[in-house]
Amino acid sequence: VAKRCRAFETRLLYHDAVRADSAIEESLNAQFVPFIDLLTQSDIVTLHLPLLPTTERLFGESEFRRMKPSSIFINTARGGLVHEPSLVRALQEGWIAGAGLDVFAKEPPEPDNPLFKLANVVLSPHCATGTRDSIVEKTRAACENFRRVLRNEPPVNVVNP
Repeated sequence: VAKRCRAFETRLLYHDAVRADSAIEESLNAQFVPFIDLLTQSDIVTLHLPLLPTTERLFGESEFRRMKPSSIFINTARGGLVHEPSLVRALQEGWIAGAGLDVFAKEPPEPDNPLFKLANVVLSPHCATGTRDSIVEKTRAACENFRRVLRNEPPVNVVNP
């Protein structure tokens, strides 16, 4: 993500439990900041961390309220990092401008998950695995769902009905 951001001449802030070496920071034009500063200064906050007891629900009401109203929140890491009801409220009440997610607190998400109804959210399936076998299986499953719909049968493993 940091390498891609360089193409847009962004100011890249980051926070981590372990600060990167200065050579890495310099090569990525990345600036280490305290977590609160990251929230209050960032236009886009994107998560790249594991789900651990210390990171579970790292983002809740307090964190979303500290972000800019124009901020975009992206979580492609783990759904458990976010207190989902707080995210929904932040999006509904304009604490943040929008979100992009491919992970949910409960997976698969329930069909009535309120995130599915919000216009300021982009959702996609969490499919980071890029092995040949996984791509073949995902393609096979998608094609089988197309066949099911054409036979007037419900698709299986639907994330966003």
